[in-house]
Amino acid sequence: MLVIDTSFPAKDFNARNGEPVGQVVLHYTAAPFMSSLQTLTRHGVSAHYLLPDPAEPGYRAAGYDELRVFRLVDEAQRAWHAGVSHWGGRDNLNSRAIGIEIVNQARDEDGVFTFPAYPREQVDVLIELLRDILARYPHIGPSEILGHSDVAYWRKSDPGPRLPWRCLFEAGVGAWFDEATRAMYQRRFCVGLPPEVEVERAFQRYGYKPAQNRQAFELRTRAFQMHFRARDYCECLDAETCAILYALNDKYRGL
Repeated sequence: MLVIDTSFPAKDFNARNGEPVGQVVLHYTAAPFMSSLQTLTRHGVSAHYLLPDPAEPGYRAAGYDELRVFRLVDEAQRAWHAGVSHWGGRDNLNSRAIGIEIVNQARDEDGVFTFPAYPREQVDVLIELLRDILARYPHIGPSEILGHSDVAYWRKSDPGPRLPWRCLFEAGVGAWFDEATRAMYQRRFCVGLPPEVEVERAFQRYGYKPAQNRQAFELRTRAFQMHFRARDYCECLDAETCAILYALNDKYRGL
């Protein structure tokens, strides 16, 4: 059962200015529960929801014996979670996205990332929360449930490669490719990759921001791989990555 706690409203948010909700953006906090809660309610950033880690000692020490979701900003308001962002040809996702911060203590030590796993109970509650949100916004399609790194690939890595996106898809929330279509494209691309200009168009067609240079192209490839091929997010454009991208476009963006 989904338990929503409204005890800690955030101070920093504003109006959506009439923008309809069209995306959900998932983040990790890279910090424990209590410091995440303090940051998201006091320090110029905010999110609509904060989902704790049930295995974190600090969460239990705070007096909670069940996993609950903390609603910090009403969905009708604009929370400040996505920052400079882009999806589907439009900037500033704060205006139309719901932000979910998931407590996960990922670390970036001089560019060397450590991505802890998400506990099963936490993933189960995330699925419940997403289903609850989608019941209110049924127009949000599977490919509009995104990671922060999808919408800000040039500066963000959250929620990281350990979030089980396929598990979310199998539970009815989020996007995933059809395996047969992926295999068909991969056989073709093992002979030769499509020209990069075509791959660029395919990334944009799915929703990603255009890459302005080689570094951006590689960071976008990494973000895509973290979402759809988490076992290997090497930044290198290969046949499998291209095949997944084309299969997703076939499934969600039409022919």
